Amino acid sequence: MSTIPSVTLNNGAVIPQLGFGVWQVPDAEATPAVRTAIEAGYRSIDTAAIYENEVGTGRAVAEAGVPREELFITTKLWNSGTRDWSGAAGRAAVRQEFDASLEKLGLDYLDLYLIHWPRPMHGTFLNVWEAVAGLLDDGRVKSVGVSNFGIPQLETLIKESSVVPVLNQVELHPYFPQQELRDFQAQHGIAAEAWSPLGQGGELLSEPALVKIAEKHGRTVAQVVLRWHLQSGVIAIPKSVTPSRIRENLAVTGFELDAEDLAAIAAVQTGVRIGPDPQGFDWN
Repeated sequence: MSTIPSVTLNNGAVIPQLGFGVWQVPDAEATPAVRTAIEAGYRSIDTAAIYENEVGTGRAVAEAGVPREELFITTKLWNSGTRDWSGAAGRAAVRQEFDASLEKLGLDYLDLYLIHWPRPMHGTFLNVWEAVAGLLDDGRVKSVGVSNFGIPQLETLIKESSVVPVLNQVELHPYFPQQELRDFQAQHGIAAEAWSPLGQGGELLSEPALVKIAEKHGRTVAQVVLRWHLQSGVIAIPKSVTPSRIRENLAVTGFELDAEDLAAIAAVQTGVRIGPDPQGFDWN
């Protein structure tokens, strides 16, 4: 297995730059998929409460036979509109949700806990963030961060909180590279992590410019895109339930994209999201 590079976060924790995601993977399928991923060499596993597969993910972690300290496990808080996230009630709700995720995963601690969504229409994310940051005190989570936050929300956290997120997990791929957000995060020591780093497949993986680069290097388009993430300093968490693709997505360290390749990839950006815009969309 090729060595996967890592990223040192702003609190000194180290995360593999290439991890394994389980979004849209049913709980029963998560166990064999995560087990295959760990056997292939992945050491970073990303799930979330809303995925409803923490039990299956945790079962795979338990069965893998890999020492816990060699794994980096992430899950996310779903700060749903069905609960009161303000004040003391919100802080209690965060701890309840965290405890529930830890129990489902069957773990004593998490490496990373994220706020899944800023819920910008409700203005509650700062209270939720303070509660999430407070979880660091008892040692059951090593690092805390956010997901789907934009520059305005990050600015609020930086200004109003003593704890800066270690990373922000957002939609990021060659069609939508998020350069302005990445630049802002780099200035403040917040790592960038890409969900749907392969653009959820589809058009991106048949993009002619990327197909040409893949042929040049004797690689798949998916491998080229994941290599682009690594060379861009972005943490990526591709998802698959197909064993061959799980292994294929990990084999991205034996080649280098040159300046011509990177320019061609930059030229395919459309600025169009696949998912909703966090600045104007509210999950309930």
